[in-house]
Amino acid sequence: MVLKVFFPSCCSSADSGILIGRWISEQNSAVILAVVHFPFIPVQVKQYLGEVQRMTEVNVSVLGSWSNSKQEKEESLSEFLEDLGTIFCHEAWIQISKEGDSKFWSCSTLPKHSKNPQEEEIILVYYDQHKVMLSHLHPPLDTAGQRAEDASKLSAVFDTVARSQVLFMTDRYDEGPIKLTHWQSDGVEASIIVELMKQASVPACMLLTFLLSLLSGICRSRVLKFWPLSFLWSKLSTCEQLGHRLQHLQVISSNKKAQNQNQLMRKANIFVSLLIDVALGILLMSWLYRKNRIGHLADTLIPVADHVAEELQDLLQWLMGAPAGLKMNRALDQVLGRFFLYHIHLWISYIHLLSPFIEMILWYVGLSACLGLTVALCILSDIIALLTFHIYCFYVYGARLYCLKIYGLSSLWRLFRGKKWNVLRQRVDSCSYDLDQLFIGTLLFTILLFLLPTTALYYLVFTLFRLLVVIVQGLIHLLVDLIDSLPLYSLILRLCRPYRLAAGVKFRVLEQQDGKPLRLLMQINPLSYGGVVQTYRLPTYSCYPKDSWASLCKKLFLGELIYPWKHKGEKQN
Repeated sequence: MVLKVFFPSCCSSADSGILIGRWISEQNSAVILAVVHFPFIPVQVKQYLGEVQRMTEVNVSVLGSWSNSKQEKEESLSEFLEDLGTIFCHEAWIQISKEGDSKFWSCSTLPKHSKNPQEEEIILVYYDQHKVMLSHLHPPLDTAGQRAEDASKLSAVFDTVARSQVLFMTDRYDEGPIKLTHWQSDGVEASIIVELMKQASVPACMLLTFLLSLLSGICRSRVLKFWPLSFLWSKLSTCEQLGHRLQHLQVISSNKKAQNQNQLMRKANIFVSLLIDVALGILLMSWLYRKNRIGHLADTLIPVADHVAEELQDLLQWLMGAPAGLKMNRALDQVLGRFFLYHIHLWISYIHLLSPFIEMILWYVGLSACLGLTVALCILSDIIALLTFHIYCFYVYGARLYCLKIYGLSSLWRLFRGKKWNVLRQRVDSCSYDLDQLFIGTLLFTILLFLLPTTALYYLVFTLFRLLVVIVQGLIHLLVDLIDSLPLYSLILRLCRPYRLAAGVKFRVLEQQDGKPLRLLMQINPLSYGGVVQTYRLPTYSCYPKDSWASLCKKLFLGELIYPWKHKGEKQN
């Protein structure tokens, strides 16, 4: 049986003493956590370990002795340290000694109530205690069999060191009866500013929780469930983003302690995402209000809208003629062209009616950037939807007319073949038609077939305009989703302290000699950037349904509508 001893590299120069840690019997492994120096009283050591075990729920015990024979005055302690095995009862008493200036160590085990070392193959594994304690092991998601078992063994070592933080709060400067050596032996890391911030964050979180609960209660009230407000809340992207950020604030201000590492990282990612979002929004707001850029933007908005309207009028005039030499149905062409020209005239009148208030509207919209860049981008998307509402109306009119003709032609085509659509059974059944029905069907099929090219041309043109608007809004919401869902804190942690996100470990051979224990160095393999994004990606919502290319082409061919806003309830995690 191979005995694996995990020894902290920070204790390699410690004075002689006893080894305390956790014995994992299932793996025949010993995880050394600290070294207790001489002189000490065994009863006090047992009491201290009992308190640590009660606070950490880790079975901490004395595992063996450590002898650093570099100094001659400590050579007489070796026999005394061996006799401690009779006081601290353990299944296997581990004896580790450093042989002066030699790079080789001796490690052996002494069975209980025996003074003859047992010849057993021992592997001595060095590990960085600080990095292992702060890291969180992320085993691969596709592990199976032996790989999953190895990941569980490593998780036990990582969990033992991480849960023993109370043990590391005692350093060599404490005036207690027990002197320890571990990664924090030179002094407990502390910051007065951090402690004051922790104390001040409690009332701040309570106040923020109260305000958020009041705001969420108003949002859930029945006033917002009436038709105009409920319609705006479900259709406008700004309302969706505000509700999304409200949920994030509730998660951050919650006074519940994170149960595991994933919840802690989720809170940190949300906090950093909110902080960066608000900072970018304030920068955008300061840029807009500098040098009267909002006034210049308002002055250029009306001429741009007039230019777009003029271009649409020229396009409709071209469609009402002979576009690209195509022969259209003149009567239907004139009716559709004048119908759309009248809508453009209404749109121009609407824009000029709002022109005196556009600068004031943009001024107040710029103030919303203090809520975050994502809120400003969602308002921009809603403004684009409102400014292109006439294009959406053209698209809906053309799509409905085109869809009516397509379904009419398909129904009349079934009539020619002696078929009909059974509504109750949702299938095509055989049917016998008389001569009058076939005559009327032939006339209608001929009329619809010859009117289809004119309708299809208008539908194609306005569908391309609609797709252009959808692509612009999709790019805006893609940027919003990127800011909302990107785990910025985890990525910064991966860049600055990669050992905090461990995907596994690798072992490097330090020394190997016959008759000596194999000495290995355990190094942490950090999680890849793609794994960080996949593991800690925040939940968000999508502005558009996820349709495949085949489904989208089918909708375009059949004339089904491409909705400009997200449907209520379509949330993606």
